[in-house]
Amino acid sequence: QVQLVESGGGSVQPGGSLRLSCAHSGHLYRTHVLSWYRQAPGKEREFVSGIGSDGTTTYADSVKGRFTISRDNVANRLYLQMNNLKFEDTAMYYCKCSMGLANYWGQGTQVTVSS
Repeated sequence: QVQLVESGGGSVQPGGSLRLSCAHSGHLYRTHVLSWYRQAPGKEREFVSGIGSDGTTTYADSVKGRFTISRDNVANRLYLQMNNLKFEDTAMYYCKCSMGLANYWGQGTQVTVSS
């Protein structure tokens, strides 16, 4: 059973930065597809960024140029560097690990952007 634990959320002012981390309880294989999602109050969960087994990265248009996803298969971690944060980035952020047909989710870490 895979467990994912996110950390690094917090409160920042617009224009600030945060680095989210997601710890994978087992061994993170290159074949695992990893991604970040977020859910704002009253809205559906949405895709933020993903990184494939070949290292290919994808981003939602709303975060392109501001967020950077990365993975460390030795440390079994997934990261999301978030720069130039905006009010609309406020949400609970979740990491997801896809292993074949199975998907695993963490419990989320809150990011709040406010002045």
